[in-house]
Amino acid sequence: MSILDGVSRVLFVHAHPDDETLATGALISEMVDRGIRVHLVTATRGERGEIVAGALAVEPDPETLSQIRESELSAASAILGISDRYWLGSTPARARGLAERRYLDSGMAWITPELAGPSPDVTTDALVSAQLDEVANDLVALIEDIRPTLVVGYDDAGGYGHPDHVHMHDATEAACRMTNTPWAEIVAEQGDDVEWFDLEHRLPIVASALRAHATQVRVDGDHIVHSGGQRQAIPTSIGLRAR
Repeated sequence: MSILDGVSRVLFVHAHPDDETLATGALISEMVDRGIRVHLVTATRGERGEIVAGALAVEPDPETLSQIRESELSAASAILGISDRYWLGSTPARARGLAERRYLDSGMAWITPELAGPSPDVTTDALVSAQLDEVANDLVALIEDIRPTLVVGYDDAGGYGHPDHVHMHDATEAACRMTNTPWAEIVAEQGDDVEWFDLEHRLPIVASALRAHATQVRVDGDHIVHSGGQRQAIPTSIGLRAR
């Protein structure tokens, strides 16, 4: 029995543009080919994302970068086959009765080469500064609007510890509990309670979608190079753990 049995509409919950492709691009593409309608909600525009050297002629201000990253997300989503995209805090991903708001990228700091933690200069309008109830209720509004048969989000460590990822995990868990919606968390390693998807055949489409995120990663053959110079094989395998 698979987590995807009987699934017709999936909502992927991500924190920044490029997370959808880096963390789940292969799975999204696989679902689309199986006839599953894929929705994506992104919490922030990634205003504080580091830029790959040479990707832009001049260093942009945060607002300009957010516009660039919105365009990158739009292009990558089209390549992956995502049907519908939403910004957290904007209708329909906004709790009823509240004025729309824009959640800002909270930033992060590296604790170890592989583990992130909070940034020392988090602003009051950053995603992690928002009350969990508010973020969760925004997700509730979206879930009630589109009625997904499955929600996919981060694990409790946020993958690699990014504070925005962790906050979105907590909000996703709360929203799915309030709406009684099945959800599964993204897992990087195989385990007894994990359904593992080997999707190497999705490499070309994931590489193409990653090229759309040119400010954040550089595609070099079957690898990507991050803004900090870290080199990584393009991810095509992913696990899901039912919650």
